Parts: sequence; structure tokens; C-alpha cells
Amino acid sequence: MTLQSKIKNIITDATLSAKQKTLFLSLEAEALVDYMPISADVLTAKEAGIICDMFEGNAPFKPRYVLPDYAKFLQQGSEYLELEPATNLDEAINLLTIIYHHVPSVTNIPVYLGQLDQILLPFVTAVSEDVLYRKLKNFWIMLDRTLPDAFMHVNIGPTDNIVCRMILKIDAELKQVAPNLTFMYDPQITPESLLQQACDNICECSKPHIANYPMFSEAFGAPGFGIVSCYNSLPIAGGANTLVRMNLKEVALRSKSIEEFLTTMLPHYSALMFELIEARSAFLHQESNFFTGFLTTEGLINEDRFAPMFGIFGMAEAVNILMEKSGSTAKYGHNQDANAIALKISEALNEIVTTTPVKHGLNGRALLHSQGGISCDHEVTPGIRIPYGTEPDPVVHIKALAAHHKYYTSGISEILTIEETIKNNPLALMQLCKGALALGFREFTANVASNDLVRVTGYMVKLSDISKFKEQGSRTNTTWLGTEASENTRILERQPRVVSREMSPVYSAK
Repeated sequence: MTLQSKIKNIITDATLSAKQKTLFLSLEAEALVDYMPISADVLTAKEAGIICDMFEGNAPFKPRYVLPDYAKFLQQGSEYLELEPATNLDEAINLLTIIYHHVPSVTNIPVYLGQLDQILLPFVTAVSEDVLYRKLKNFWIMLDRTLPDAFMHVNIGPTDNIVCRMILKIDAELKQVAPNLTFMYDPQITPESLLQQACDNICECSKPHIANYPMFSEAFGAPGFGIVSCYNSLPIAGGANTLVRMNLKEVALRSKSIEEFLTTMLPHYSALMFELIEARSAFLHQESNFFTGFLTTEGLINEDRFAPMFGIFGMAEAVNILMEKSGSTAKYGHNQDANAIALKISEALNEIVTTTPVKHGLNGRALLHSQGGISCDHEVTPGIRIPYGTEPDPVVHIKALAAHHKYYTSGISEILTIEETIKNNPLALMQLCKGALALGFREFTANVASNDLVRVTGYMVKLSDISKFKEQGSRTNTTWLGTEASENTRILERQPRVVSREMSPVYSAK
């Protein structure tokens, strides 16, 4: 297809809104710029699908993910935006509504909206519960309607407070695709009644993620971290300058044995990954002039708190291929020998990432990430997940993967699909969640089989929207991602058990 034909297709696509067309047209314009200099080996690996730059653009002019210090913003206001500090709840909500439209990301919509309960708490002391409910509900509706992207992410918890509980109540009532939501859980701080409310919400709308707060806090330290986009964990007042990923399945196909995979091929392609990371980061930090903007000059972000994400996917296929080459029929997620090989791979990746310096990283390092796939992936499983439709029962599932989680500092997620009968016994879901976190899960995530609102890799879509999309389109940017993912990646084949643009980053003609 010629460029002119592709642009014409975008312009005339009946399923896209004017704003969605503008986004895709801008991506085509970005693609006209020459790619930054990279070696022939990196280019070959990219073209072979072994490493991938996630379609971030040929010359990145903005970080992939940005996590401003919103608490500082509310306290100081903004000279650039001509805003005084917030003095009450109305002003705080208004200031946040304004700045969200000035926070870039790979999706052009902010992927992080803040630790919302904590930043709003100072402004609710004189507000009645009824008034707080009305204001937050209107705010929640506004977010979904004006920033309709499921990668937009709010964090709440781990403390028990009125804003946290009110957000959970409103999210269960509205059952919106956006914003995405993570509840931080700390067994030393969070009462069980609050955790139970979060699990009740999962039964209602498959949200929120439940994050292992102590595990994240230990990894990032002060001034803290945020969960953004799908389930990605990054430093507050910083973010991710780029995300580059490696297809472990393709590496395994090029390896003669498990030993060659671990000792030769994985280090080789990791070195190419770092070359690409350095090239992309260097352009952003040294040539794009992004870090001369008001987010930096007013202290809302710090250039030193940005890090590249070293992503991997296709662990399941890689392990199964390597087991076959060793003469075994053992399958990942179901056999201890296969699971042990997978853990060796995660350990090797962790050693590579934590010992390889990068110029523009957090404390001079990249962050390892279990990447959730993109909707155009074919016959390859996201991150380290067990292939959809082959998952064992939840307890076996959790035990098979828990040991990996400590290595993936910038995000890892499994999605358990639970039968709808769990709604009659939500306490069982809470116990499963607590068990997973106690075993070392960074994050607990579940879909309930009968819900219309479901999680795709990490973001939310409505099944009813997917069924109507090809004829009617959708006002929500990520519906078309879920539609493509459901066709290409078998996400709707997840086995139910008893106990946005980011994911599809280029235009695909219908």
C-alpha cells in the first residue's frame, strides 16, 4: 500500500472519530523522518522481529511514559499554565484536569493520573461524603469522556481513606473502560475490609489491579513510584524514556540448545537491545529538547528519573521450543522442568539488565519488563504468561510464575480468569489475591468470566464494544486495539477457573 493510499484509508475510515484520524495521520508524518543511526545488526534484528522499538517513532520527541509529581503541582501551581496553587477540592480537580492535557506519552494521552487519593486528601476535610461522591463521580465521567484511552491510569491505596473508598465505589458503579486503576495493598497498613472492597470491585468490573506495595516500594525508594498504562511501574517525577522489547520465541528458534540460548544467543540479542535503547534515549535526551519544557523547569519531572524499559515477551513459546530441541515434551506452566528453564531465563535477563550500564537510566540502569504484547503479535504469548486457553487452575498458575516477579522491576502481570460463581463468594477471591502476593506476585489481576468489562493484556475493553466495533467504531481509543488483539492473540480464549493505542501502535486497514 502506498503512503497516499494509507492516508486516504485513514481519512475515510468510518470507524474512526476525527480525533482518532488525526492521531493516525500524525503517526504517518512521524514515520517520514529518517531513523536514527543504528548498526546493520540492529536493523537486521528489527526486521526479523527479534527486537522491536514498539513503534515509538523514528526520532522520539517525547518519553514513552511520563509520571509528573502531581502533589507538587497542586501545592505550587504553575507559572507556565498561569495557575495558582489549589486551595480546595474544586480547584484541585480543575488544576488536574488542566495539566492532564499537557502530559505527553506514547499514546498522546497521559498514562499516569497520580496517586489520586493521597493528592486529593488535603482538600476534602471540609467536604461532606455526598458532595465528595458527586464531585468525584463527575470527575470520573469526565476522564473517560475527554481522555478515552484505557492506558490512562489512576493509583489508590494502601491507606484506608474516604477518597480511596469513594473511587472504588464509583468505579464499580460506572464500569468505565477508563481510567485504568491500581489499588496498592500493604498487609501492614491496609485493613482487610478495604482489600475486600477492591476484590468486590473485580467481581463487578474486573478492576482494579492489586499491587504488592511493599515490593514496589523496596525497588524504587523515595520519592516513590506509580503504576501506569497497563501495569508498568516507574519512578514518580520521572518515567520511561523508551521501551524496547525482545521476542524470546525468535531467539529460541535461532538457538540449537538451551545452553546456547542462555550463554550465546540471549547475550547477543541483549547487546543489540541495549544498542537500540542507547540510540533512542540519546536522541530524546540530547536532541529533542523535551527536557527543556515546563514539566522539567517547574520541577514536576527530573531527567535523571527516566529509565529505558528492557522488555521481553514470548517466554512460553521460547521454553516449549527449547524443551523440544532437548527431546522433551514438557510444556511451560505445566511441568517443573519447563518452569525451571523459564526461571533460568528470567535470572539470566535480570543479570544482564542489572549489570549493563546505560547513559540515560535510573541509577545508570534500564529496568526489566515483562511486556504485555501488542495486538498485531501472532502466535506468541505476552511477557512470561502461560498461553491463553491452556492455563492450569489458579493455584498452580500462581505457583508456576511467582518466582519470576521479583526480577521484573518495571512491571509484570498475569491475568486469571475466574468463573462468575466467584461473585457468590468474593472472600475466596480475596484469599487467592493475598496468597498470590504472599508468594511474591508484584500484582494480582483477574477477569470474571461473565463481565462485559474485561482486561486485555493490562488495559480494559468492553466485549459489547468489540462486537459492534467493525460496524460502528468506538469513541474509546482502545476498543479497536482489543478488537485486533481478540483476533490475533486469542485473548478471549483465557480459561475461566473457579477460584490503546499503545498495544496496537500503527493503523491497520479494516
